[in-house]
Amino acid sequence: MYSPLEDDDGYDTGKDKERLSRFASGSDSETSLMGQKSDETIVVPLEVEDEESSSMGADRPDGKWAMFKWRVSRCFFPPKVYHARTVNINNGEVQVVSDETSLPANTVRNHKYTLFTFLPMVLYEQFKFFFNMYFLMVALSQFIPALKVGYLFTYVAPLGFVLSVTMAKEAYDDFQRWKRDMEANSKKFSKLKSDGTYESIRSADICVGDFIKLEKNERVPADMILVRTTEKGGATFIRTDQLDGETDWKLRKAVMTCNNLADDKSLLQMQASFFANKPKKDIYDFVGNFIFNNQGKEDVEPLTVENTLWMNTVVASGTVIGLVVYAGTETRSAMNTNQAKTKVGLLDMELNTLSKVLFSVLVSLSFLMVALNGFKAGWHIDMFRFILLFSAIIPISLRVNLDMSKTLYSYWIMNDPIIEGTIVRTSTIPEELGRISYLLSDKTGTLTQNDMIFKRLHLGSNMFSRETVDEIQGALKRSYETGKKTDEESLFSKNRFKKAPVEEEVRRIIEALALCNNVTPTYDTPDQIVYQASSPDEIALVKFTESIGLTLSHRDMSTMTLTDPYGGKTTYNILESFPFSSETKRMGIILENQATGQMTFYIKGADVVMSKIVKHSDWLDEECGNMAREGLRTLVFGMKHITKEEYEGFRQRLKTARSSISGRDKKVLQAIESFEIGLELIGVTGVEDKLQEDVQSTLEMLRNAGIKVWMLTGDKVETATCIAISARLVSRNQSIFTIANINDKNEVANLLNNFGNRKDTALVIDGTSLQLAVDSCSELFMEVACKAPAVVCCRCSPTQKAVIVTLIKEHTKLQTCAVGDGGNDVSMIQAADVGLGIVGKEGKQASLAADFSINQFSFISRLLIWHGRNSYKRSASLGQFVIHRGLIISFIQAVFSSLFYFAAIGIYNGWLLVGYATIYTTAPVFSLVLDTDVTEDIAFQFPELYRELQKGRSLSYRTFFLWTLKSIYQGGLIMLVSIFLFDSSMYNIVSITFTVLIFTELLNVAFEIHTWHWMMIVSEVVTLLLYLVSMVILKTYFDITFIATWSFVGKVMAITAVTVLPIGIGKLIKRKCDPPAYAKLQ
Repeated sequence: MYSPLEDDDGYDTGKDKERLSRFASGSDSETSLMGQKSDETIVVPLEVEDEESSSMGADRPDGKWAMFKWRVSRCFFPPKVYHARTVNINNGEVQVVSDETSLPANTVRNHKYTLFTFLPMVLYEQFKFFFNMYFLMVALSQFIPALKVGYLFTYVAPLGFVLSVTMAKEAYDDFQRWKRDMEANSKKFSKLKSDGTYESIRSADICVGDFIKLEKNERVPADMILVRTTEKGGATFIRTDQLDGETDWKLRKAVMTCNNLADDKSLLQMQASFFANKPKKDIYDFVGNFIFNNQGKEDVEPLTVENTLWMNTVVASGTVIGLVVYAGTETRSAMNTNQAKTKVGLLDMELNTLSKVLFSVLVSLSFLMVALNGFKAGWHIDMFRFILLFSAIIPISLRVNLDMSKTLYSYWIMNDPIIEGTIVRTSTIPEELGRISYLLSDKTGTLTQNDMIFKRLHLGSNMFSRETVDEIQGALKRSYETGKKTDEESLFSKNRFKKAPVEEEVRRIIEALALCNNVTPTYDTPDQIVYQASSPDEIALVKFTESIGLTLSHRDMSTMTLTDPYGGKTTYNILESFPFSSETKRMGIILENQATGQMTFYIKGADVVMSKIVKHSDWLDEECGNMAREGLRTLVFGMKHITKEEYEGFRQRLKTARSSISGRDKKVLQAIESFEIGLELIGVTGVEDKLQEDVQSTLEMLRNAGIKVWMLTGDKVETATCIAISARLVSRNQSIFTIANINDKNEVANLLNNFGNRKDTALVIDGTSLQLAVDSCSELFMEVACKAPAVVCCRCSPTQKAVIVTLIKEHTKLQTCAVGDGGNDVSMIQAADVGLGIVGKEGKQASLAADFSINQFSFISRLLIWHGRNSYKRSASLGQFVIHRGLIISFIQAVFSSLFYFAAIGIYNGWLLVGYATIYTTAPVFSLVLDTDVTEDIAFQFPELYRELQKGRSLSYRTFFLWTLKSIYQGGLIMLVSIFLFDSSMYNIVSITFTVLIFTELLNVAFEIHTWHWMMIVSEVVTLLLYLVSMVILKTYFDITFIATWSFVGKVMAITAVTVLPIGIGKLIKRKCDPPAYAKLQ
């Protein structure tokens, strides 16, 4: 039935009328600089409230206490208020107008300290932690005679050593940062003078309002507006990899009025103003205007991010001149440079908790000693003295040992030849790789290569693939043959087209592929074209058109040139270009054929957006779905020819919108939408993103290891599902439950309940349904999703990815790992307990933000299964042994004091205490970082072993309790048996018990080792020799005539055997009767 809202082609004009009315309503109230009369004075507002602005209370926290702290913070540390600025140029004079009293200097300052602040700041950072302050108080207490229990250096030396190591490391790191800052601040640049010459100026001396000249490959020292370039057409390329991590070159446009001036000197001789909105973090947005006094008439040229040169970008082509508008701390680079939050691993938190338990043990034991003594007069002083005597219970060396071990783990990871190129950026959490329960992965560039290959072209009733490229090539060649009469019968012999000959449709879509993009051809050699673009999809399509004979051979800011199969060239003027964004999901371009004057509007984008823009088609949704199910990424192309009058009307609307200061982006979008009417669907393309190497085997290994993998992607449901199946994220025997396009929270809840009743089923959910589930029934969603073997979240925004990671952490209390390769994955990577960044074609942004940088997805299995296992098991063993080392000597002291009338007198003093914590035990104990409980082959052959690590049993309250009992048993036995066997030699009780203690600890280390390494043997032997030599040298502590007797040697051996052998034999029996899983496999 005919509808008045449809035209003769069946196109729903209601959509167009709605878009036009929406634009009209938005433009009625439009007030912009361009809307003012030329004879009026143009006033540029210095402060404009943009979309990013919010009320002062928008960031207020909830809760009374949080609100109080927030108010106090705002009172003493008010937030920085940024202001817009205008640079006025009037016949050689440059004036900067801003509400700011003074603009910041253009200095780079990444170092943390000065000569005056280094010592107090470092000491504060160390002593703000309770246990460091505890050891400081213990050391200071030795200056009080009533509390002195030993030699001063016994307590000062360990603390001084730890502080010295920390301060030396901080000093070295900050000195390196200071050197880099000085190098950056001292770099020379050329500043334009009023006479047209240039003077050399330091980067730190550059100010807002300076014109700076930059050569090719030179770093941009401040945020600038590009005013002139030597490149043809007024456009230049910049490299932004140090700013946004993207490796592709970006095209930047000079202010055309300035670029057309006769020479550089004219820049300072003109009468003009540059307006720049207040500084903000967003590197992809800029609002400004250039106002030029042209013989009494004010001409306004809107400025966007395409006219900017941000600090730390690099000029990639030509010589440019930029006007500085933001400097120092107001640059985009500085505002986006945040102090990275140090991630604290779960093992560190567990050890911190155990340290608090140890402090309770320390206080309880001290209280017990004074209680057993009957709370005699001055008992509180005695209790404090006992606290000092038992202070070894809290091992000050624990932190140093763990930090050194983590440095070693990081070194081994980075030097593993099998995962070459891996970089550890956060060296504090390598052991967390061994406890991952959830892996959240991006799709494009992570599971896939982000290397696009053209696979499919659909024109409606015609479909072409890589196998039928010769047909496309033949049709394209015929369409470019001049003077050839088309054979009507041959064109319609297969009845493939009813409206246009195949040649015409093929030529139309191939030209659209070559023209509707942001690709710029560059030439390494005259015959070798290298395409530069931000999207691999665009490069794949342009390479495809080149392969069949239509080449994009030239592009600058104003023109594009195509070379046809016969060498003919067609040049197009670029009238307007609308780049792709994640909000619009489409890009468009308006071109004018220089030869014919024909104007054409091309547009391409995602099917969900384009289906609402182009004329209705009964095949579009079906074919896009078919391609998606094959794992292809689809793009829908549309076009329309326009008249000059239509274009002029649109150009004026767009110019008005672009000149707006407030709400510019929204008004520009409304203007573009008003023009996106009457578009004809001309084709759909499908490109394939190949899986990365060994993705399937890696995912299978991770699944066997008990790690649940979630795929979080911005791609459509069908494509993501196909990739999940082909990558074996979803195994062959698992079914798939899909939740998509749901807008009712009750329906989402019902579907989630339905899914919860299914077994061995993977969940696929789209972004809209996901957001509804998170907002309305997050508990239900997490409960059922976490039970699923695999989850695929489609159409996810970066924020949603981070939210999912946070929800998993909060709901499961398990360790999460996120992996991605693009800037949109950074929030997810930073939210996870462990972040992995892949160096990919989207750049280095994810890699730079991650804790570990890898080159491909398959490296994850080795990183987790091997390095993660070793790091966690070794750290757990090392941490518990260091704790045991402090407990056993403290229990020896407790028994000694109990036997001698509860006197608060130390049994070991001076060098013995220092030596015990250093040369007598450090090397053997630290050698535990070389231990491996399973071989590499078994770890990968049986990834199920990883499941035991996820339970955290290597370091738990149970293992801590067992080590404590071991310490009580060995410490008590050493003291009691020594007194029993050497009752006639009480004077030598110190040398007797200390010798047994050292031998016991050396044997304890030996019993803990699973796989011997030659350095372990060396550490044991050398330590034993050092101790034997010191027994001869330290005559104050050892009576050589006593220890040189066979009686001493025999009894020491007997005591050592009593303390060590029962525990060692018990471990061997348990390992024999109830061996761990890894022992069974070996």
